[in-house]
Amino acid sequence: MTAKILTVAQQKGGAGKTTMAAHLAVAYTAAGKSVAAIDIDPQESLSQWYRLREARFGDAGAGLLVSALKGWRLKNEVERLAREHDVVIVDSPPHAETEARIAVRGAHLVIVPVQPTPMDVWATQATLELAAAEKVPVLVVLNRVPPRANLTEEMIGDLRAIHGGVAETRLGNRVLYAAALAQGRAVGEVRPKSPAAAEIGALAEEIWRRAR
Repeated sequence: MTAKILTVAQQKGGAGKTTMAAHLAVAYTAAGKSVAAIDIDPQESLSQWYRLREARFGDAGAGLLVSALKGWRLKNEVERLAREHDVVIVDSPPHAETEARIAVRGAHLVIVPVQPTPMDVWATQATLELAAAEKVPVLVVLNRVPPRANLTEEMIGDLRAIHGGVAETRLGNRVLYAAALAQGRAVGEVRPKSPAAAEIGALAEEIWRRAR
């Protein structure tokens, strides 16, 4: 078994990186894939979510493994998990130090969440340059998109000007994403017929098509 390795990376904090990683992990698990997620963010938010999930629901996370890891072991651990799973998702730290570079270098696709504001778009350039330096394809995903915002279309235009790989799927600015994680769950488990669950499902499918 050889996994698709997906690294969620964004050097700007607060972009929704861990929220996206957790929801994608559950979406792929629900689709019948075995999923391993590696948390290399010093805040360890993904690991805390997984511990809550295990404590509340026991084997409800069957098929999903989350582990926190730092330092020189990252490359070997990603390769080991890739041999044993269908998907490996790496939640990278918000900076370009060694772990982030290794996580980007080993990925089949780098997923970059970006909120539709000028500051966030400008800050994304560093992450795009890191992926370009490692010759890894990138998918930029608009996150926390407000309804009917003209600024969003302007930001998409700016992103496409600096990088063509902008996802068709957008994630809305929905409280349900955070509320689900606070329960150790994901939106597809809390409200499977919600717009948020539909967005995550569509994003997971789009990422799967693009990751090679």
